[in-house]
Amino acid sequence: MDERPVGDRPIEGPWHHDETIANGVRLHYVEAGDGPLVLCLHGFPEFWYAWREQIPALADAGFRVVAPDLRGYNRSEKPPGLASYRIGELVRDIRDLIEGMDGRAHVVGHDWGGVIAWELAARHPEVIDRLAVLNAPHPKAFERELRTADQLRRSWYAFFFQLPLLPELAFSLGNYRLVESAVSEDALPGAFSDRDVERYEAALARPGALAAAIDYYRATGRGTLRELPNQLIPGRESDPEWVSTGGEIATETLLIWGMNDVALSPRLTEGLEEWVPNLRVERFEEATHWVQADRPAEVNDLLVEFLD
Repeated sequence: MDERPVGDRPIEGPWHHDETIANGVRLHYVEAGDGPLVLCLHGFPEFWYAWREQIPALADAGFRVVAPDLRGYNRSEKPPGLASYRIGELVRDIRDLIEGMDGRAHVVGHDWGGVIAWELAARHPEVIDRLAVLNAPHPKAFERELRTADQLRRSWYAFFFQLPLLPELAFSLGNYRLVESAVSEDALPGAFSDRDVERYEAALARPGALAAAIDYYRATGRGTLRELPNQLIPGRESDPEWVSTGGEIATETLLIWGMNDVALSPRLTEGLEEWVPNLRVERFEEATHWVQADRPAEVNDLLVEFLD
């Protein structure tokens, strides 16, 4: 019987585990299927397992599906320093990953994975065939909505994450049980099992993973939180590369949005044609921020149809 802690055991399923070097960083990933490459990028506080329902569905539909742990997360390398988590580095990771595997890919991203996907499409459209984003705001739309009281209220946690040490302490107390309130308590009933939550907690408890995940927020650059008045950490490092292209996306794009998202305003699905002219929006009125876990069958059908 395997007595290793849950976080030390590779999660078995219709996929296999592997790793590669991209942008000088070792990235762990799972892979399934054969065919056109589909790269699935997770968000906070998840890891590749965020796509547990989508990986087999896309593989069965004839795609080669790769879901990495983003740098800093779970089994991937955790480079030190705030600069390691600036958007430019995150985008280069994924660009190099695609170029090392197939040269081009369909890219699917949720939350921070979606933020990276938006930026990748703006900077390197040559590596993307089609783009699908789930509950992750286009950066220019987010900048617009951050001027409203509603989105400022919803973004309280991003300000909290600017503080030193305190966010790490809050998450680590109680054996990382704050992860449960961050995912399963906000999602629709049944979206996350106790085992799912345990796996998220174990991934975030890996040495250096929690600080790295929070540094994604601390390294946020201009065009989002840095431009707000009364910053919590005056003079923090900025990222001059943020939205360097102005956010224009020429790639054919599908936006899937759970409208009952506590962190992101539903208005973020509106008025995107200025930056994303080739856009289709699919809204799930009852679904939450965790739309691919809330409505896996419907999301899978949309992705297969769009990417085919």
